[in-house]
Amino acid sequence: MTRSNGTDGKRRGTAVVVGAGIGGLAAAATLRRVGFDVEVHERAGELRPAGTALSVMSNSVTALASLGIDLRLEERGRVIETAELMTSTGGRIKTMPYRELAESLGAPSVCISRSELQAALLEAAGDCPIRLGSAATGYEIGQDGVRVRFADGGETRADLLVGADGIHSAVRRQLAGPERLREAGYLCWLAVTPFDHPTLTPGFNGHYWGRGQRFGLHDIGHGHAYWWGTRNMSAESARGWKGTREDIARTFGGWADVVTEVILATPEEAVHAVPAQDRPFLERWGEGPVTLLGDAAHPMLTALAQGGSTAIEDAVVLAHSCAAAADPVSGLRAYEAARRERTRWLVDNSYSLSRNEQEERPLAIALRNTLMRYAPTPLLMRPFRTAMTYTSPDFGQDSATASPAAL
Repeated sequence: MTRSNGTDGKRRGTAVVVGAGIGGLAAAATLRRVGFDVEVHERAGELRPAGTALSVMSNSVTALASLGIDLRLEERGRVIETAELMTSTGGRIKTMPYRELAESLGAPSVCISRSELQAALLEAAGDCPIRLGSAATGYEIGQDGVRVRFADGGETRADLLVGADGIHSAVRRQLAGPERLREAGYLCWLAVTPFDHPTLTPGFNGHYWGRGQRFGLHDIGHGHAYWWGTRNMSAESARGWKGTREDIARTFGGWADVVTEVILATPEEAVHAVPAQDRPFLERWGEGPVTLLGDAAHPMLTALAQGGSTAIEDAVVLAHSCAAAADPVSGLRAYEAARRERTRWLVDNSYSLSRNEQEERPLAIALRNTLMRYAPTPLLMRPFRTAMTYTSPDFGQDSATASPAAL
């Protein structure tokens, strides 16, 4: 492992992070920031961003700033101006003022490709070693910390282990035992593509709502659009879907012209089909010098656009907690306690909002859209304000390891 001193000059031990996704790379960057020697192990043979694009919300930007980390997201993506809620044919239901909310919270929210976010996190992690093709299979806790086992027969030892290996986490599987995924009953299509259209103004974020279907179109800057579509179907059909780009376009036939235009402008190989899944909330995230982070701990549906941002928050709180603790184990338990209620709220509300958005009963849709159109905007924005507000837990004076970066 590469030796790391915290910004206060202290070295705090060694950490193995399993998984090189958003949460894993954020954990590498934040733990190194506070003085841990970190090594990341990733089961994939090459470091490719998993997926297409996402929103990095104000709460994660504020959290990173508490450790002096600035990913320069405004340069890499596009600041979210508004979210336009519309009918399937483009009739406006409501304008949600995201930039105004973000400014009141003191940090922007940004739509960005996963490749750009990955590059930013790799830069923040510095020369942290990342072992590719290194699939963790389990761990053993001993008096000298934790030993992590890998599929190739190798192992490594560290003072703490962070399972950031996603919704199918091997670390979680050993910790929690066999579990079933919670199937949400719809399929998601996602893609990033070069796209130019009068509708796609700078910072545009459009959400088109139909009957058991939705479509999102987002400006992520640099001449590219991120789009996603959903359709209700059985869990089995969602897991086994093998259709084409033209099939997706037909699914949204009769919708606003820009919807079918962006689908057909996208190369076939750029479209990803993902069944909507999460897990019921897990109360116990760790044991001894082992903990979970991000989707390994609390996978959530996308309604609050908080999956990646919450993983980054986790990484920041983990670093602050471990920097303030007398030993790694107490640091991990303090981190878990600090994150439990907030992440439970995010999982539960993402699930309930998603069910509302995927509504397919005509009368319920009419009632929902009428309420959305006429309800006070601050009331509708309340859950998003809660999600986008980061409050740093107080772990003591030692956790303040860096001055906040300028936002």
